[in-house]
Amino acid sequence: MPSREQADRGIIRIGTRASELALRQARLVETALNERGIDAELVTFRTTGDKKLDEPLSAIGAKGLFTHEIEVALSKGKVDCAVHSLKDLPTEDAPGLEIAAVCEREDVRDCVVSREDVPLAELPPGALLGTSSLRRGAQVRRLWPQLDVRSIRGNVDTRIRKVREGEFDAILLAAAGVRRLGLDDEVSEWLPATTLLPAPGQGALAVQTRASDPVSALVAALDDPEARATTSAERAFLRELGAGCAAPVGAYARAHGLPVVRLDGLVASPDGSVLVQASGEGEPEQVGVESAHRALESGADRILAAIRG
Repeated sequence: MPSREQADRGIIRIGTRASELALRQARLVETALNERGIDAELVTFRTTGDKKLDEPLSAIGAKGLFTHEIEVALSKGKVDCAVHSLKDLPTEDAPGLEIAAVCEREDVRDCVVSREDVPLAELPPGALLGTSSLRRGAQVRRLWPQLDVRSIRGNVDTRIRKVREGEFDAILLAAAGVRRLGLDDEVSEWLPATTLLPAPGQGALAVQTRASDPVSALVAALDDPEARATTSAERAFLRELGAGCAAPVGAYARAHGLPVVRLDGLVASPDGSVLVQASGEGEPEQVGVESAHRALESGADRILAAIRG
């Protein structure tokens, strides 16, 4: 049953981006709250990342490209909670806000949509591969150097259309988004997470609230312990590196009997010529921090310094 605070508040307003994928993700949270007897409604926003579709993400350079406007609205009380793709959220909480729940994680892998329905290894030399991610581009350039990696922006449907119309030979996408949109049949190849390390937090949804707000206690029921532990390790790795969400950093944690997790992380130069890897096992925060320190000592500091300019 809803709490007294929620009843006094009325319907919980959920902030979300307006894209079809963001709406589907927010509706997952809305439905989960409804199942607990809590009424909710969606409030949509256009973020900086939604408005600047003609620029590569790495060129825009601001933190919280897909989250800032929603966080501001949450801070000002215009919404009661916000649903984000966790990989888009900066690793430091905005003042007065917290992640009240990390929902059960979707597929963490990346996947390929290709015009001829072939895997990356079978694409001919010079084939155009689209991705918006420095992380994906760096790993692809190292693993499949015959491909010509180019920037691509737009929602999932738009990117797939660009493949079908011949603008690109293939694209890389997060498997979680493809699955949530019901587009599995478009996929030519599912890439193992150990082959192409995902972004920290990939596949997870974060529900953000104002710290100590009564809504936090309601939302906390949606928290998944395994998703919280694995993404905490990955985000600790990213945070300790001092790298942003768009940096060429990969991290993949798996539960090994909670609270212990196994973490594999990497930092790569954008052209894929230099790659530093670090792994570890332990409690989430500890293993993320220690793995980041090992990576920095092994040369990741020079890679990130060069990217920052």
